Amino acid sequence: MKIAISVESTSDLSKELLKKYDIKVIPYTIVLGDNMIKDGDKTTEEIFEFVDKNGTLPKTTALNQFEYTEYFEELKKDYDAVVHIALSSGITSSCGNAIRASEEMQNVYVVDSRSLSTGIGLLAIYARELADLGLDPKEIYEKVSKRVEALQASFVVERLDYLHKGGRCSSVQLLGANLLKIRPRIVVKDGKMGMDKKYRGSMDKVIAKYCSEVLSEFMTPDLSKVFISYTTATPEMVLEARTALENAGFENIYEAHAGGTIASHCGANTLGIIYFNDGKQN
Repeated sequence: MKIAISVESTSDLSKELLKKYDIKVIPYTIVLGDNMIKDGDKTTEEIFEFVDKNGTLPKTTALNQFEYTEYFEELKKDYDAVVHIALSSGITSSCGNAIRASEEMQNVYVVDSRSLSTGIGLLAIYARELADLGLDPKEIYEKVSKRVEALQASFVVERLDYLHKGGRCSSVQLLGANLLKIRPRIVVKDGKMGMDKKYRGSMDKVIAKYCSEVLSEFMTPDLSKVFISYTTATPEMVLEARTALENAGFENIYEAHAGGTIASHCGANTLGIIYFNDGKQN
């Protein structure tokens, strides 16, 4: 049985990994002023330039049911079934729209990732590995859905400007954070983003501490693969994360440059590590 594994552009998977694991993508739409573009048409840096110049955030629009229906129907011309992993229902209405579209079709299954960025990517890669083992689409859907709860997805934000512009923090929080160089840790819990810790100092030192604490808190990682995901990052930030993950024993460390949808909500110099926390305890 030929099974399509699918994600939205919010998975932040590179073209190389999409090709390697044969993962299909439906892009979000980003509104830049009077212009509407598909996620991926502009680089993250170009989106940041737009914000700096205009002082307003891009807007992202949820995919509607009709868009998913058209997309799934197109995939089914070449595949017998579709397993789609969607951006968390706690973040967007797109997930519900995808589920409603799938319910009107045969052999289309939608997983609510309860996550974002390469958390979705990890689930999609896992789905492809299951498909390659010969599992049917319903079994893949069930196993991937069950593994959602094992995801560790978090990141550190250098500045709160974008979260403030998007209404996710107050002016007082923004001023205090910028004056004191506070770098909040954002975690994805119960399908939603929330701040749970604050760091201070230069981002390379903050990243080292952040990685150490995450690995200590979520201490049973699946060491087969991990993502370093960032909007933009200095070489020092990436090196600190990579060193921590190498020391932890991860076999495959992938770097992912966040696309326009994720970057529009987090801002520059945002970096996180994402992995399955369901391996064996050391």
